[in-house]
Amino acid sequence: MDDAKLDALGQTIVAALPGAALGHSVAFNQLSIAVDLAKIVDIVRVLKTDPRFRFVSFTDATAVDYPGRENRFDVIYHLMSPVLNARVRLHGEANETTQVPSIISVFPGADWFERETYDLYGVIFVGHPDMRRLLTDYGFDGHPLRKDFPLTGFVEVRYDDAEKRVVYEPVRLNQEFRKFDFLSPWEGADYALPGDEKAAPPAPAPAPKAGG
Repeated sequence: MDDAKLDALGQTIVAALPGAALGHSVAFNQLSIAVDLAKIVDIVRVLKTDPRFRFVSFTDATAVDYPGRENRFDVIYHLMSPVLNARVRLHGEANETTQVPSIISVFPGADWFERETYDLYGVIFVGHPDMRRLLTDYGFDGHPLRKDFPLTGFVEVRYDDAEKRVVYEPVRLNQEFRKFDFLSPWEGADYALPGDEKAAPPAPAPAPKAGG
């Protein structure tokens, strides 16, 4: 479907969902609809059952994190219509406490996608029958795809042979700090690196005293 037809489809969807579909855009041959997440169940039901659309195939649900925003998450759904030979992306804003209605009643296949989005981003889906973590362990601290999640994590997991069990411990960075210059990683460079031309030159060594 070309961009002109996608734009017309977007206009039809927004008109069919007043107050729920907030606007549309077309980029890279992809139709995106901004939505009110509080009404997401009604939105996907209309898109699935309305003969003008027939987006009967649920592809996935996920999120994107924009930590600088007040509503840091975009919760995203992708649907496909074999009848129209077209795809649509639905996206709505949420924060850490927003309760997003689960769409399992319309698309049962959203089950694990919503669990994964909760696990990795912390987005809360209400009405889900089994809202547990999916990919991380039960005792995992935090949500690893948030952009403010530390690369080292908060805890490390190991098997303790003495206790015969898996133990969780705070992350320890045992390696001493080293300042890498990317050319000589184990010793400080005594030469100017590309891009350091504006850096202040090292102070010259004091001259030896006469007769010393």
